[in-house]
Order: sequence, then C-alpha cells, then structure tokens
Amino acid sequence: MKPAIPVVSGGADRATSDLATGSASLDVFHTDPMSALAGCAWRDAHERGRNYPNATLLVANAAAAVRGQGSGARTQLYGLAHLNDDERKLIDELLGAGEVAGVVALPDGSSAQIRESVLAGIWRLRIGTEPAHEYVEVGSIPQIVRRAATDLTSADLVIGLPPNGAMNVQPVLAEIRERARVWRLGMHAHVINLTSLPMSIMDLAFLQQSLGNGPVQLMLRGYGACRVRATGIRNVWCVQFFNSTDDIILDTLEVGGVPIVALAADEDFQDSAERMQEIIEAYFT
Repeated sequence: MKPAIPVVSGGADRATSDLATGSASLDVFHTDPMSALAGCAWRDAHERGRNYPNATLLVANAAAAVRGQGSGARTQLYGLAHLNDDERKLIDELLGAGEVAGVVALPDGSSAQIRESVLAGIWRLRIGTEPAHEYVEVGSIPQIVRRAATDLTSADLVIGLPPNGAMNVQPVLAEIRERARVWRLGMHAHVINLTSLPMSIMDLAFLQQSLGNGPVQLMLRGYGACRVRATGIRNVWCVQFFNSTDDIILDTLEVGGVPIVALAADEDFQDSAERMQEIIEAYFT
C-alpha cells in the first residue's frame, strides 16, 4: 500500500487524529441516547419539562428543524450558552456521538470542533474552548465547514517546476486547476483516483506541496475509515479510505463542494426525524 500524503498538518491535524481515535473529544461526545433513555426512564415527563425548560425547547426546535430539513437547505443553529449544567448533560445524553468528527481552522488561529450526533444531520459544534460557544446545528454539514473551505483557501493553483524524478504530476495538476476554475455550486464533483495513476513518491510530494494545507479535516468511522481534508486550493479536497490496519485502499482528489461522503442526505434527515420523535415521546410525554 502506498503511504498517505497528508494534506493538512500541525495542531489541527493532531486534534483531528485524536478525535478519530477517541483519545480526545469534545466533552459532550460520549453517551448513547438509548442508555440515557434507560437511565432516566424513572423521571416524570412533566417534571423534566419544568426542571429543564431550555433543553426541552432546544430538543423541540431541533426536532422540528430536522423534520423539515433538506440536504440543500441552509443549516439551523441553536446555542447552548443559556443551558445550565444539568440541561447540557441531558442534551449530551440525548444526542450521543456519531461517526463523523472534525476540526476546522479559523482565521484568528483558533479552531472549531464538530461532531455528528448519533442522529445523522444533527451536529455538535464548539468554537474554541469556551462552553458558551457550543451549539447544536441541523443540516447536511455545519456551515462553518463550507465557509472555511471557501474563505480560507486560494482560488488560484500555481504550478511550479516539478523536481527531478517526478513523472506524471504536471498533467494531474493541470487537470485539477482547470476543473477547479470552472466548478460551480450544483455541479457534480470531479474525482481523480490517485490510486490508479502511475504516481511516484516525488509526484505525490510535489502534488501535496502544490495544493497546500487547507482549513478543514474530517474523519469518518463506520464500516471503514475515511479521511476528508480540504486542500489550500478552493474546491479541491483529499478523500482517502483506509482498511482495518490503517493502510490506504483508495486515495482520491475531489474537485467540488464538501465531499458527499461527509454529508447527511435527505433520507438521513427522515430517519433522524423519526428517531427524534421516539426520544421526545420517551423523555417528554
């Protein structure tokens, strides 16, 4: 297997790695909602509504939002700053931790951590380290991901002179530059399968150098592992799939919007709406 060529480096890269392996995470990403249901089954629903009014309202709003959400619709954001510690704990228990985690670099040097809940399309988001900057967001991907990938990347790909030993990197870079220039919202992504191309280590290193480091890193854990990272060039993403021993089995570049593998789809919202209704009935009615 060929080695992974990192597209983002530094502290954000380590943070994403830690999130993916579970060695670090937002302190809200721990509990499965079904265990929470069992642990809180004794509580009276009306008492819960009185004791946790802000959490109750937030859950109701998120449930309504996910019922009407579509994959192309604008996300809906709900702050947690006004919730007390018990209410935050309740939200943590209800939403749990899903398969997608990530780090987004911000212009001021700080970062945002995101994590999809066990209900696809419902996300937890924390900017910096302050609990006051924690949110629940309903949508296909948190808006901050799209904003960073647009605002903190370059529209121009400069192709320099490749080093000795490079064979095929120049036509690949030319293809990326042309596709990135013409891509517009609503167009299908253009995928370049690096695994199937005769690319040397020098080619891959120069490709990485030319594309640069981007502000978004996402890790998906499900039936396998997938790492999605923005490059420094707008609308160009690195998407790598790994086997159980962490070897790359598919290495691609996508020219387009946020790769579809990281997005919640319409059927995800439908499923999450049904599950959210079950949780509300068990907890609050």
